Amino acid sequence: MFCCFGIMYKKSPLVIIVIPTYNERENLPILIKELAELGLDRWQVLVVDDNSPDGTGELAEKLSRQYPLTVIHGQAKAGIGIAYRNGFAAALAKKPDIIIQMDADLSHSPRVIPQMIKRLKRYDLVIGSRYIPGGGIKNWQWSRRAISKYANLFVRLLLRSKVHDLTTGFKAFSRFALERLPLERLSSVGYNFQIEVTVACERLGLAIGEIPIIFTERKKGKSKFALKIILESALRVFLLFFKDVFKGR
Repeated sequence: MFCCFGIMYKKSPLVIIVIPTYNERENLPILIKELAELGLDRWQVLVVDDNSPDGTGELAEKLSRQYPLTVIHGQAKAGIGIAYRNGFAAALAKKPDIIIQMDADLSHSPRVIPQMIKRLKRYDLVIGSRYIPGGGIKNWQWSRRAISKYANLFVRLLLRSKVHDLTTGFKAFSRFALERLPLERLSSVGYNFQIEVTVACERLGLAIGEIPIIFTERKKGKSKFALKIILESALRVFLLFFKDVFKGR
């Protein structure tokens, strides 16, 4: 029998792992193999491909013949926020007990997932954090480290958040938590979606825990980090701030 935040399961929980992809043909097979090697009793992967020109979506379909994997194909490059909204909606339709979100570029180690699942016995949402003791980043230039660290600190102060890593893409939700998120009202298209989701969970009063992770910069493929992403995130953060102001928080 398994307990997840006070909910008792007669059998092992169904874990669905939502992975958005864009040009991750080299990394995806490695990631799926590592997930399979975790030995989870009941698990499925939802790959949400953003119309990758490198054939990631087609490769994912081939992997589905070997692994418990479903592919959602986007018709155009719509952004990671939309990919996650579509992936979460599709995951909830399968009535899972736990939903994991993670990047496809091997920056998030699947070996942390069992620990996340265990922590969901106490929390509604468990966040893989780079900015708590034991966490960190490998293979980033000092300038990018500084931007990420101080941007997180600034956003925490501005939005009065208790979460140390608001921009992380490695999270584990109980179904209870994800069902309460107003996915249709989340407006972020890009990477600011991570901030918006976590802050929304805080505003809903959900129990949030953080565990340390080591984020490792991709070895294969091209990073999506760019000035445009920084500017979009900054704008969205201020919109969230003013939304709170008008609501009197």
